[in-house]
Amino acid sequence: MQKKRKITVTLLATVVVAALAACSQKDSSPGNSAAPSVDPTSTGEQNASTIGYPEAFTYWVTKGSTTLMNNSEMAMYKEMERITGTKVKFEHPPTGQELDQFNLMMVSGKMPDVIFYDWINHYPDKAITENKILRLNELIEEHAPNLSKLYEERPYIKKAVMSAEGNMYVFPLIGDDPRLTVFNGPIIRQDWLDKLKLDVPTTIDEWEHVLTAFRDEDPNENGKADEIPLLYNIVNTEYSYAFMGAFGITSGFFKDQDTIKYGPFESAYKDFLTVMNRWYKNGLIDQDYVTVDGQLMDAKVTGDQVGAFVGWLGGNLGRYTNLMADKGTSFKLSGTPFPSLSQGGTSLANHDPIFYGQGAAISATAKDPEKIVKWLDYAYGEEGHLLYNFGIEGESYTIVDGKPTFTDLIMNNPRGLSIPEALAEYTVMGTQGPFEFNADGYEQYMTLAEQKEAQAQWSKADFSKLMPTLYMTIEEQTRFSAIMADLETYRQEMTNKFIMGVEALDKFEDYIKTLESMDIKEAIQIQQEAYNRYLK
Repeated sequence: MQKKRKITVTLLATVVVAALAACSQKDSSPGNSAAPSVDPTSTGEQNASTIGYPEAFTYWVTKGSTTLMNNSEMAMYKEMERITGTKVKFEHPPTGQELDQFNLMMVSGKMPDVIFYDWINHYPDKAITENKILRLNELIEEHAPNLSKLYEERPYIKKAVMSAEGNMYVFPLIGDDPRLTVFNGPIIRQDWLDKLKLDVPTTIDEWEHVLTAFRDEDPNENGKADEIPLLYNIVNTEYSYAFMGAFGITSGFFKDQDTIKYGPFESAYKDFLTVMNRWYKNGLIDQDYVTVDGQLMDAKVTGDQVGAFVGWLGGNLGRYTNLMADKGTSFKLSGTPFPSLSQGGTSLANHDPIFYGQGAAISATAKDPEKIVKWLDYAYGEEGHLLYNFGIEGESYTIVDGKPTFTDLIMNNPRGLSIPEALAEYTVMGTQGPFEFNADGYEQYMTLAEQKEAQAQWSKADFSKLMPTLYMTIEEQTRFSAIMADLETYRQEMTNKFIMGVEALDKFEDYIKTLESMDIKEAIQIQQEAYNRYLK
């Protein structure tokens, strides 16, 4: 689950796009939240009348399962209907057309009662002002005891969910555990290290030594100098900050104490580019990296050519490991620590935020919004947390040693469904919906030891400079977007030119001056003002 967003077709990638979650450092996990007092033997009609759930409403959300026609067929939602008595009519936008359908819906004003989407990037304050969705502050305080308790126990989540104008606009999809936010990092061919009797590299210099050995010592043992020491995947590397994080910067905005900076505008960016340029010139980086797409990356990695790359736990490390398991080779991948500049040093790295804007908004035209709030709030209570994460007890999970544990129906499906496919027939875990993700559940289907070890290594990085979820005013967002659209295009072009030597690094100051002429300082100031509001 890899999300902004952000991210691959595997369950992991979906979770990253969908955002993840579970327990906070203190004992305030979803399992400790108060759930509505529901008698499991009662009928839905009784609960609808006594608790005040709605009789019916419409719900716009991406379809969660590839094997089901509609979310209404999902076992979890069938159980919700039994518990609450509420009939939900799901509306699913066609795959790949979600943004177009969302924009059309907003322009037409023909809104379903509940809309689950990436609202943070679509002006939620404006949507409230234009009376398209409801401000939920008071509704949550009065009718959502489970979510209110979660916000009280973990106010940093409430802070992340509140807009620039102080509005709560969604029931959020939450991820609050490192096991559910760290998914991307450097990956290396462990079997090549073993053949060459090399240790796992932990510094930039050690990486250069290892990559040079991969280039020169024929670790794939075919007698040809065809190894690609490092496949430099632009998207993954700039997402995770691998290698550049050693220089104390990121590929975007970050906070240094309480001062906002833009990594590619810092002098340390030249230091990073100098190393990448040297590696490229010396044949340590794939010479065609700018044209390598996912399909070509797959072919090179599984074709025994690539020594290292930056990638995802599920979509890359897990998938490649499984693809090569029956090939009769020594192929073995390992996640390595994010490299630092010196032994025992630190490196910045990225992870998914606790909340990045995805959630269920209630349209201003919805009937009985108070009742819909109660229905949505069920997910954040103890019983709802189990239902939304694990499905139906006795079918998709059982309690083992006091913990919910997936059954063979999920882990070894008799119909031959993959774990994500089987799970998606029972829950929204790994798809999309407003609830808090359970880290213990996720770990059950991250089955490879290599994945667990990689995540442990990546989690040792320094995340202290990452930006929190920030909200801009409409005016700020309009101006910021206008600046960054052209500036980021230029920045990416120049980054590749510097790495490949098309542009000499002694032109770096000219690059900095161009960023200034493109108003990077104004963009930094907009981010600073949004961050200052966040601090308040």
